[in-house]
Amino acid sequence: MKHSILAAAILSALTFSAQAETTATDDEIEKIEVRGVRQKLQQDGRLKDVIQKTEVLDELMIQNKNALSLTDAINNEPGVNVSNECSMCGVKRIMLNGMKGEHTTILVDGLPTHTMISGYYAVDAISTTGVDRIEIARGAGASLIAPEAIGGTVNVVTKQAYENEVSVDIAKGSHDFTAMKGMATGISDDGKTGITLIGQYDKQDQEDHDDNGVSEAPFQENYTVSSLVSHDLNDTNNIHLRVAKVRSEIFGGPVIGDNVGSIQEAISSYDGVESDSLFVGDDVRNEYIGKAWETTEWIETNRDEAYIKLLSELSDYTTSEFAVSYARHEQDSFYEGIDYRAKDTMYYARAKFDTELTDNHFLTYGADIRTEEMRSHTDALHDVEAYVSDSFDYDVKGVFIQDTWTPTDDIEIAMALRVDKVTADFVDDKKPGTEIDETFIAPRVDMRYFHSDTWTSRLSAGRGYRAPLSFFETDHGILDSEKGYLIDVDSLEESLSANYALSYDAGTLTGTFSVAHSNVQNLASLQETDDGVPILTQLDEDASVTTVDIVAGYSLTDELTINASAEYFDYNDVFRSSYSIAPVETRAGIELEWKTDDFTVFWNTTWFGERDLTDYGYEGYDIKGDPSSLKSQDAPAFTVSDVKVQYSLTDQIKVYGGLSNIFNYTQIEEGESPLFYDADGGYDVAYIYGPLHGREFYVGIEGKL
Repeated sequence: MKHSILAAAILSALTFSAQAETTATDDEIEKIEVRGVRQKLQQDGRLKDVIQKTEVLDELMIQNKNALSLTDAINNEPGVNVSNECSMCGVKRIMLNGMKGEHTTILVDGLPTHTMISGYYAVDAISTTGVDRIEIARGAGASLIAPEAIGGTVNVVTKQAYENEVSVDIAKGSHDFTAMKGMATGISDDGKTGITLIGQYDKQDQEDHDDNGVSEAPFQENYTVSSLVSHDLNDTNNIHLRVAKVRSEIFGGPVIGDNVGSIQEAISSYDGVESDSLFVGDDVRNEYIGKAWETTEWIETNRDEAYIKLLSELSDYTTSEFAVSYARHEQDSFYEGIDYRAKDTMYYARAKFDTELTDNHFLTYGADIRTEEMRSHTDALHDVEAYVSDSFDYDVKGVFIQDTWTPTDDIEIAMALRVDKVTADFVDDKKPGTEIDETFIAPRVDMRYFHSDTWTSRLSAGRGYRAPLSFFETDHGILDSEKGYLIDVDSLEESLSANYALSYDAGTLTGTFSVAHSNVQNLASLQETDDGVPILTQLDEDASVTTVDIVAGYSLTDELTINASAEYFDYNDVFRSSYSIAPVETRAGIELEWKTDDFTVFWNTTWFGERDLTDYGYEGYDIKGDPSSLKSQDAPAFTVSDVKVQYSLTDQIKVYGGLSNIFNYTQIEEGESPLFYDADGGYDVAYIYGPLHGREFYVGIEGKL
């Protein structure tokens, strides 16, 4: 009994943030992680699968995509869009259910280990080596411990050590693509201690598809090392310790080896004197003739992460988890003459308890605290009168409780409530006082009903919030030393969301239809004052989005499986006006997997529907001061396809190769550069609606011992 209860505590801690379940993967997850605990829990009435609808990507699915990063792994999954919001700096935002990237919270093993500004840079550096699975929960209040995730949560679950094993994977490809991955797991002779060691290095060169000397996709280099240790102190106590270090460097703008010799040369070329013309004929489609620094964007990120968890069995009916996590995110950057440095440090602590009250009621309750301090500095903007630093202090203290009630074998209901005391303060001397000081109540309910052995309904509704704090990177318009940057926020963003899903599982055929709606009050948005100074403010009207998607999978034979999906996103005018990059409106995909004992072939095609860019405020010109050079106001429909082939030479060695973006579709090949001039003659780099990365070929070899 004691071992079972402790294992239940471990399972609860690993999956607490996104109580994940999918028709195809739930059994696999529980067999791997629990090792027989599932049956005991069900007999005790403690666990009957899970209630909330959550997509799960397992290790095999990640490998099929040849995904090196979190963004590569989850992009174009149901309800997920990874938005590329800059052709120079490559900033990526993870959008869930049509919500903005800042509305998504990233967790590691169910704990916050990412600061607020971590969602802007180094998301591409979150490696997939050593990841057991990725759990995606969509909607406000989707996590009991992350109510600020009003779009949802992405939980990256680290692979546990169950055996002694070493794996190495090396790949090389076009555009100087390089990847080296290694993982080692080991267990002690008595089975009480397990350790997982992970390392990954990957690199990608610049891409300049129109050969004008300015890249449309930046150079990027990432390093990640991490370690996870699990130790059974005794029969009733287990401790987890994880540490990680991530480093990322991004460089976009002048093509190295063409217009400039190195990254350092581009940055050091800054002289503060602007060129008369950046391009031949002031046309962004022509050769770049400006100075290297005038289009250089360079970002170096260093992030340290750590957590420790103590899991204990307090009695036959109650288990506990005490956890502390830490994250430090440091950024040094240069944006076309503007320097920006930031240090963001976060501490988080949680005490959580699980109690079996009766055969029909399972109670989860506890308290947590989060404190975050971000300090930034820019020499270029420091003396500008209208500039307000985005440095902030953020503190949250909360309590939570959830009752999972099973009145019958066919119905499950989880009712949860969080109460948080939230303070958020921009600390610049020009912003006296505390901007946000609120107590927020966040209820949520999840229900599941088994219509039959094959049909299941899920209904979820909840409330969440977000403090609109870090917006420095949301619009390149604020990077203007002549104008500055102002802040005018005084309220939490508040969201209500609801989601219904109907699932079918008949073994060889599975499918899920779902519809979700989210409404946000006090949505933060970057506007301009009458003098043209960028100002972070909040919209008076509510923003909302409705998402409809259907996903199906069918095993045609034992070797061949086909998966298909279709999605529709409907944004109201208020939400449309807040986006800097046009989001996905319609999307459909198809995947084919053919697998034998030795061969695996994976094909994926995703179709994106057309969009009217005027709905999102797009206005740009290829030629400076020439109204007749207006860029396209319509984003055409397009498809992107990938393929990967893998062959097992032996039980320990595999070789593989593949093509990403097989047909080399980019918006640049269609004649639309992401570079543009605005109506006032200002130069910018984010006229983006389609892929900027072209075709990429890669080959690799993987070995295990």
